[in-house]
Amino acid sequence: MGPQDVLTVAVFDQPNLSGKFTVETDGTFTLPLIGRVKVGGLTLREVESQVRLELEQGYLKNPQVSVAVDQYRSQRVFVVGEVRTAGTYPLSGEMTLIEALARAGSTTDRAGGEAVIVHAPAGPAAVAPRLPGETDSSDVVRVNLKELQSGAAKQNIALRDGDTIFVARAENVYVFGFVRNPGAYPLESDTTVLQALSLAGGVTDRGTTNRIRLVRIVDGKKHELKVKLDDHVRPGDTVIVPERFF
Repeated sequence: MGPQDVLTVAVFDQPNLSGKFTVETDGTFTLPLIGRVKVGGLTLREVESQVRLELEQGYLKNPQVSVAVDQYRSQRVFVVGEVRTAGTYPLSGEMTLIEALARAGSTTDRAGGEAVIVHAPAGPAAVAPRLPGETDSSDVVRVNLKELQSGAAKQNIALRDGDTIFVARAENVYVFGFVRNPGAYPLESDTTVLQALSLAGGVTDRGTTNRIRLVRIVDGKKHELKVKLDDHVRPGDTVIVPERFF
């Protein structure tokens, strides 16, 4: 629990002690009859135990107490990059990466195949998002989005207060010549020439896969290479499919 969180407290058969209460900046909230209760940094179950203990001190015998979170405001995560609605989101309960991405509207069509989670350093929560590499004290975790979408549990990382989730834009490969849909396409890791052609809808009846050329920029210089279908392409490569001779 932390400042500005809103708690719903229910004490059985005691309507005057039940209701919604906001945690103040000092980590306390005021409960009728017992006054201020210190809950900053406690879990939900610990808050219940604390309220129960306070009520047992000469007020109620064996009080039945239930505490729930109405609104999380003190803890948050930041989702930036290639998502539909980047922003700050409340960290509720045991939130995982896939839940945070869902709240941000999921990734865009231009997203790459990886999400980077920058865990906040231990201690007070961060007050602004940090991108990968901005601080040596951050714990960086890289997640394969393709595996996450296929249901790999190990990729669904648990988040903590102050985490930043960064979804980078995919780098492109360009496919031109005698293909059905020439243009730029997001490049995933280990993409082959054949897969790049598939992204462009495949070779037309007038095209051929025997003399495919690949244009690659290295150190600012253009290099033209002859490639096979199982060769891998790199970000920024241009695949050119020639016309068949007959």
